[in-house]
Amino acid sequence: MPKRVLVVDDDPSQRHTIEETIKRLGYHVAGADSGESALAALAADSAADIALVLLDLFMPDVDGPAVLSAMRALSRKPPVIVQADSGSIDAALAAMQAGAADFVVKPVSPERLEVSIKNALRIEALADELVRIKASAKGALGFADLIAGSEAMARVLELGKRAADSNLAVLIEGEPGVGKELIARAIHGESARKLGPFVTLSCGAIPENGIDGVLFGTDAHAGKFAEADLGTLFIDEIGELPLETQAKLLAALEAGETDASGAKRKSAPRVRLIAATNRNLIDLVNDGRFREDLFYRLNVFPIWVPPLRTRREDVPELVRHFIARFAAEEGKRIDHLGDDAGAMLQRYNWPGNIRQLENAVYRAVVLADQPTLTVNEFPQIAAHVEGYAVTVPPAPAPKNPLPRFEGPAMLGEVAPATINLPQPGGRDAIGIPALSETGDIRPLEAVEADMIRLAIGRYRGRMTEIARRLGIGRSTLYRKMREIGIEARAN
Repeated sequence: MPKRVLVVDDDPSQRHTIEETIKRLGYHVAGADSGESALAALAADSAADIALVLLDLFMPDVDGPAVLSAMRALSRKPPVIVQADSGSIDAALAAMQAGAADFVVKPVSPERLEVSIKNALRIEALADELVRIKASAKGALGFADLIAGSEAMARVLELGKRAADSNLAVLIEGEPGVGKELIARAIHGESARKLGPFVTLSCGAIPENGIDGVLFGTDAHAGKFAEADLGTLFIDEIGELPLETQAKLLAALEAGETDASGAKRKSAPRVRLIAATNRNLIDLVNDGRFREDLFYRLNVFPIWVPPLRTRREDVPELVRHFIARFAAEEGKRIDHLGDDAGAMLQRYNWPGNIRQLENAVYRAVVLADQPTLTVNEFPQIAAHVEGYAVTVPPAPAPKNPLPRFEGPAMLGEVAPATINLPQPGGRDAIGIPALSETGDIRPLEAVEADMIRLAIGRYRGRMTEIARRLGIGRSTLYRKMREIGIEARAN
């Protein structure tokens, strides 16, 4: 269901006026005629759909401050905007000190109300994401912070919690983009080492001849292994680790000490290792590219993270999370995913898993021009799901025939009497006129807009390919599209 604004006011006329104003602003609305009914709505099973509460301060029995006080005990607390009369500003300020996000004075204008609602929702979305980011950075991310409600992920979370209670090395396996690092961070965050550092090393991002120094250090710098002392070392793409470095890592795990390159002394960092791979390590062992003894050392506690296509029921909640996050970052009001788009996203196989889903939602939010994301905002996905399609209008065709140019081609030269420009369909035609109907040179902005439209149609909305062919970055392409008013469904 779409997110709703809960309007709480005991005055039926006032409540109806506010509800209609909010509907005209494009939001879904629910009403409550008392503080009691508001608290009942917030405690109901459907409360997850309430994105914001617009609360009247002065009501009989359970008034606005009482509702705010009772909301503190709720597990989920949507942001609250309080309504106050012009003579009760002090009460509104007290309500904000009690937890309200903003206040408005009756009668509130639609413009003021829209700004207040938009800011409250944006701050709430950014606050939720900031909590997750801070928790992850501090090593406090737990399994409750992960969006993983499917049965396929229940086993992963169960194994992860057991891993958190031990000091064994953990091997997390799964396709690229399934969230292996988040699982590792949750294991660390719920372990006895959560106050220690969580240090990451991605073998695929470092040249092979530099991995050893990064992991075990040099004369000038301590390595990742030493940095992870009393904490957790997460090695991603461990299958890319060179054989020589594998031997050092095995020695460090088994003996608790490692030779620091160029150093004569030996250190004994107390490190818990979590490794991740998207490759079959047994195949690498059989090919002689991965040490068998290291594999068995890591494989004591294996956790396999299933791909997104086998846990499609996680897709809607992931999409809601990404919409809230990116809409807040982009300053847009997007509060709902259309039913057709939601069904399509669940049917798609997601070869890039959660990372691909995240990027698809980000692109849709950037290009959206309405509060609801539809199939048209996901052209790259619709092209691969049977029964869904996005119509991409062709680039505007030039007039036929194109205007003829008369006059000197260069200053000081005598031009031929006429120069025939390429005609549509001809060998040299490209479909973008350089001259206007009056024979004047068209502005560069107009030609550029036509070129972007032509590229969108030619490359079927594939934004990376379009940007590459035009020789510009993706962010520049998105900006130019917004400037020239190209709708998202045309991309």
